[in-house]
Amino acid sequence: MNVKVLASGSDANCVYVGNGETAVLIDLGLAKTKAEKILVANGIDPTKITAVLISHEHQDHCRGLAFADKYKIPVFASEGTLKALKRGDGIDGNVINCPTGFNVFEDDFIFVHPFKVHHDAAEPLGYAITNKVFKVSVLMDTGKVTDDMIQAMSFSDVYVFECNHDEEMVKEGDYPDVTKSRILCDVGHLSNDAAAAALAKLIRGKGEQVYLTHMSSNNNMPALALATVKRALKAKGFIAGQHYHIGVV
Repeated sequence: MNVKVLASGSDANCVYVGNGETAVLIDLGLAKTKAEKILVANGIDPTKITAVLISHEHQDHCRGLAFADKYKIPVFASEGTLKALKRGDGIDGNVINCPTGFNVFEDDFIFVHPFKVHHDAAEPLGYAITNKVFKVSVLMDTGKVTDDMIQAMSFSDVYVFECNHDEEMVKEGDYPDVTKSRILCDVGHLSNDAAAAALAKLIRGKGEQVYLTHMSSNNNMPALALATVKRALKAKGFIAGQHYHIGVV
């Protein structure tokens, strides 16, 4: 499967996972026209998108649903997220609360396995995407990583992982206290340290690819996030570029 992080950050998030003629977008925070331009610039035909999977209803993850509607691409999410988006009643809409397959009778099928995450939204989800030989886990906004989440993401070949902030930068920064509390709480965003601890449980040193995403421009630095994750993985005996590959988007 081909994985491309098309957008990442506080403004917009969008991840492409494709396999032959089957492809999905996880989140669509790009406005309709911008989504079209970025897809075409990456050699992706918008008419070949099989489904859009939304993690939760915050605008940086769903702003571009007009793009999905234009191309008549079905939008899948939890019942709570569909209700929050006012797309049907969340019951007769495209609820994804159990494994769902696309093109399951063809060789290039993709299965989507949703899992619960912890964020201040209606009913947020992360997604593990699999076919016969490959697995991609996409973890967007979450305040913590639980054992259930680790189990859902285990044995992935690619991890698209939130690495939002450095805790000390948040505490010492200029944000109002209420904003700081929201970021740091268990339904806020994932810190560098929390992401590193989770990845230390997930990485097996089999050449996995890690993309650190959703990075705060005010409360993080790419070099700091990379160093934090690499240090945690080095303690497990894994060296970047040798046992796994990592980059910041």
